[in-house]
Amino acid sequence: MTAELFPVSTPGLTQLPGFARGEEEALLAAVEAVIAMAPWRQVVTPGGKPMSVHMSNCGAAGWVSDRRGYRYSAVDPLSERSWPAMPGCFARLAARAAAAAGFAGFAPDACLINLYEPGARMALHQDRDEVDFSAPIVSLSLGLPAVFLWGGAARADKAARIELHSGDVVAWGGAARLNFHGVLPLREGVHPLLGRRRINLTFRKAL
Repeated sequence: MTAELFPVSTPGLTQLPGFARGEEEALLAAVEAVIAMAPWRQVVTPGGKPMSVHMSNCGAAGWVSDRRGYRYSAVDPLSERSWPAMPGCFARLAARAAAAAGFAGFAPDACLINLYEPGARMALHQDRDEVDFSAPIVSLSLGLPAVFLWGGAARADKAARIELHSGDVVAWGGAARLNFHGVLPLREGVHPLLGRRRINLTFRKAL
């Protein structure tokens, strides 16, 4: 990571470089098992615009988006069945990372899985579809490096740029739980395990 990319003070946000390094193969195998049951899909925003990332979910609820809006659903709209159960290795990693970031007792019930290919991005947004904002958000990067944008309480606030590599985790909560955040367009590259792809696992307490 380049030091100047990370702000001097970021209350509420903790970066854990390499936290899951060495676990990537097992985590990716678990991702593949989830995707076999709930395949990648490209959702649209309420305005009808396709998102540049492909996504899936696991856990008790999954995040969905369509012309009716953003929300969590216990049912996969493609299969009309429950989402795949959250793999144990996912839940354990999320709990360990949250505790390391100062959020002990985190028990996620939802994991949003995003697939990025070169050019895919995530605009600045807040995670505010969850019922309880007292729980943190834990985000794991796998595959190609990406630049994470960490903003403030308002969309117009200047966003810091944090370079994330495979195995890195960021977690945020408390007063920063609703800060705006996003991802710059993914740069070209090849990762030994994922090729031209990045997978992001975002753990939440949705229900």
